Amino acid sequence: MDIKKIKTLGDLKKSGYTPKSIKEEVRDNLINTIQNEDTNYEGVLGFEDTVLPDLERALLSKHNILLLGLRGQAKTRIARLTTNLLDEYIPIIEGSELNEDPMQPITKYAQDIIKEKGDATPIKWVHRNERYVEKLATPDVSIADLIGDVDPIKAATLKLPYSDPRVIHYGLIPRSHRSIFVLNELPDLQARIQVSLFNILQEGDIQIRGFKLRLPLDILFVFTANPEDYTNRGSIITPLKDRIESQILTHYPKTIEIAKSITAQEISTSQAIQDAIEIPELIRDLLEMTVFEARKSEFIDENSGVSARLSITALENLYSTVERRMLKNNEKTAVARVSDFWGVIPSITGKVELVYEGEQEGHYNVALHLISSALKKLFLEYFEDPDKAMQKEERDPYRGARAWFSEGNEIDLLNDASAKDYVKILDSIPSLDKILDSLNIEDHRSLFKEFLLHGMTEFEVISKEFLIRSINFKDPLANMFNNLARD
Repeated sequence: MDIKKIKTLGDLKKSGYTPKSIKEEVRDNLINTIQNEDTNYEGVLGFEDTVLPDLERALLSKHNILLLGLRGQAKTRIARLTTNLLDEYIPIIEGSELNEDPMQPITKYAQDIIKEKGDATPIKWVHRNERYVEKLATPDVSIADLIGDVDPIKAATLKLPYSDPRVIHYGLIPRSHRSIFVLNELPDLQARIQVSLFNILQEGDIQIRGFKLRLPLDILFVFTANPEDYTNRGSIITPLKDRIESQILTHYPKTIEIAKSITAQEISTSQAIQDAIEIPELIRDLLEMTVFEARKSEFIDENSGVSARLSITALENLYSTVERRMLKNNEKTAVARVSDFWGVIPSITGKVELVYEGEQEGHYNVALHLISSALKKLFLEYFEDPDKAMQKEERDPYRGARAWFSEGNEIDLLNDASAKDYVKILDSIPSLDKILDSLNIEDHRSLFKEFLLHGMTEFEVISKEFLIRSINFKDPLANMFNNLARD
C-alpha cells in the first residue's frame, strides 16, 4: 500500500484497508516475528528464556500487562520496544485529537466531519513511534490528567454550554487511543485514581464529569511496578490487579557474562576513550561481581534492589579514573588496574539503600566491603586458597611473598602512578613472577601481580592500608618486630 497516494477516506476504502484493534495488530506482527525467528526487543539481554516468552504469550493472548520487578530491570525499555510490534503507519482522521480510525470514528468531531465531507474526508498517516504514551505515576496525578475534564476556556471560546461534548479536554488515556499507554510505578497512583481505570480496562470506555460518554477506546496498557512499593509507598488495589490480565516478573542478570554484555552496551563513554583505554576481563569480572555481591549483602536492603545502572555508571567512572591518570601522566593509552576501583566507589554509594547495619558501617565502608568480597571470590577463580596452600609448606606458592614481606619490605602503590612506575613497583616483588609463571599467565602481568597482592590481603597473608594517594601493602607483624628491634 502506497500511503502517499491515500489522502482521503474514499482513497482508503478503495485501497482495501481493514480496521483492526491495536492488540490484533500487535498479535499479527508478533506471529510474523516468531515465525521468522526475529526479535523486537534488541538489547534486552538475559530475558530470552524467562521474561520475553511470558511477554509474547501475553501479547498473543491480547492482554494488558503488568511488569513487576525491582529497579533497573529493563521494565520501561521492554514497554518502549513493544512499539516495534505496531504497524509502521496507520491512517487517522486529520485533525482528530484521539487518532481515530477513518472507518471507526468515536468522537462527535470525527462523526460530524465524515457526515459533512463523506469520502472527501482528509486523512493523515501516523508512524508507530507516535503511538506510544508514557506517564510516571505520582501521588499528585489527577483524574483530569489521565481521563480528562471540562475545559471552561474552550466552552467560552466556542460559546458552547458545558453539556456539549466539544468542551471536554481529553486526558492522556483517551489521547492514547490506538496506542500503547505505559503507566510507570503504578502503586504510587492514589487508590481513587486507580479506581478510574476500572471501566477503561474492562469495558474500554470512560466517564468525564456528568457526560454520558461511551468512547470505545482501543489501547494496549503496560503497567510497571516495584514490589517494594507495596509496603513503602502504596499498593495496587485488588480490583485493578484483577483487571490486568498478565503479570510478568522481571529479574536481574543471572550470570556475570550477561551482566557484562548489558553494561558494555549501555555505557555512554565515547568510543575514542574506549579505544584508548583497555579494561581487561579480570577488571570487568570484578566490577560485575561487586554488583552481584551488593544484591546479596547483609548491609543492603534486598527489597530495594541494586539497579543495573550501578554497574553502568561504575564502568563509566572506571574509564574516567583511568583517563584522569592518563592525563596526569601524559599517556596516550592505558590499562585499568584494581587500584582504579577507588574511583568507582561514588557509583556504589549513591545507588544502594542500606539497612540499619549498613548505616552503622557507612556508605563508604560498605562499598569497600563489597569490593573486598568480590575480590576474594574472584581471586579463588585464578589462584589457590592461601590458607590451604600454607598447610603444604614446601609447595606453598605464596611462601616467597610471605618471606619477602616478613623481612620488613613494603610497597606504596600510588593511585595515579604512571605505567612505568606501576610496573617497576610491582616488579620489585620477585616472588610474584614465579606464581604467574606456574599458571602460564602472560598477558597483563602487572595487573595480575597487583590482583595477587589484593587477594593475599583478603586472606590476611599481608595487610593493606588505604592512604590519601596510595595503597600500602606490608606485613604488620614484621614491621612491629622491626620497630621493637630498633627500640
